[in-house]
Amino acid sequence: MKNISRDIFSRLRSGEIISADDPQAYKMREASYATKALLLQMNNTPDPETVRSLLSEITGTEIDESVAIFTPLYINYGKHTRIGKNVFINFDCTFLDLGGITIEDNVLIAPKVSLLSEGHSLSPESRQSLVPAHIHIKRNAWIGAGAIVLPGVTIGENSVVAAGAVVSKDVPDNTIVGGVPAKIIKIVE
Repeated sequence: MKNISRDIFSRLRSGEIISADDPQAYKMREASYATKALLLQMNNTPDPETVRSLLSEITGTEIDESVAIFTPLYINYGKHTRIGKNVFINFDCTFLDLGGITIEDNVLIAPKVSLLSEGHSLSPESRQSLVPAHIHIKRNAWIGAGAIVLPGVTIGENSVVAAGAVVSKDVPDNTIVGGVPAKIIKIVE
């Protein structure tokens, strides 16, 4: 039997599958509503300093002044997202971070990128369960417009994800990937 005495957010961050009938599941919804209230404020201000301040509150970490976020940005939880320095996040991105998202320094994220660190079981009997897996985007990576990064993926240092790609497997350092599913197109020199 799984240890449900641990906090659900700790269990999610460690990759534990959360069943639909988990007694702490309601906490995920409550946390999402609290995040949504902050997102409404963040997505309706033109002031970059206020955006960073509200995103700091959402993530529970200090967002460096070198980070630029063009809102709107959508996040379902926030406390499992870590953002490095000199990161640029363009308009209309979605971060589902219950499984964890790490964005290292100097990363560029184009418009309409989705970072999805959680999914569901393929089995119809357990489809309502939440399956979390950490996403890690390493230094100097560039995620192109409309790309989707799926749970458990690491994007390598200096790598590029082409616009519209669906990334379901790790991307090695210094590569360009594209397509559905994303495949290596070229090596970055």
